[in-house]
Amino acid sequence: MASRYDDELWELVPELEHPPDPRVVRFVRALPPAERALDIGCGDARHSGLIPAREVVLADVSSVALKRAWRQGPRDARVVEIEPDAPLPFADCEFELVVAIDVIEHVRDTQLWLSELRRVLAPGGLLALTTPAHSRLTALKWALVGIERDLDPFSPHLRFYTRRSLSRALDDLGFTNVAVHHRAGLLLARAHRP
Repeated sequence: MASRYDDELWELVPELEHPPDPRVVRFVRALPPAERALDIGCGDARHSGLIPAREVVLADVSSVALKRAWRQGPRDARVVEIEPDAPLPFADCEFELVVAIDVIEHVRDTQLWLSELRRVLAPGGLLALTTPAHSRLTALKWALVGIERDLDPFSPHLRFYTRRSLSRALDDLGFTNVAVHHRAGLLLARAHRP
């Protein structure tokens, strides 16, 4: 069942309004090759063709986004609509690589979502994700100028991550070799399933 909320958001997003973020392009291109990869929260698939895998599955909660992904993404990719806050419709250990570009900040049940990503990863598999970076400077700015100035009440962002909080979440959910880097306002994280 599609997420009506997410569909409505995607209907407001112009199709391929601007090119992919160069920081994300470098991050995805640097990932190790895999047989099967999952692009979770693929959106319009603007990064999907960069994923170094023989087979890529595109998954999102929005049917509007998936229609765009089907048109714009890799021709041989399988497109799967997933339900928000529900187990993923994939087998245990199905993927060697899971990519989540700017998704975790939109997830309501982060614990379930990360647990499901870990479940569908094969042992030794890699989770690669990005999210906007927040820091002590962000908190200081909010204290000085007011949090209301930066927080849009209609923003789809539900969570805000620092390097430390994202590392802790990945560690707590059983990932190993967690590495989170900060690049000009973006967190780039890599973590493995043991």
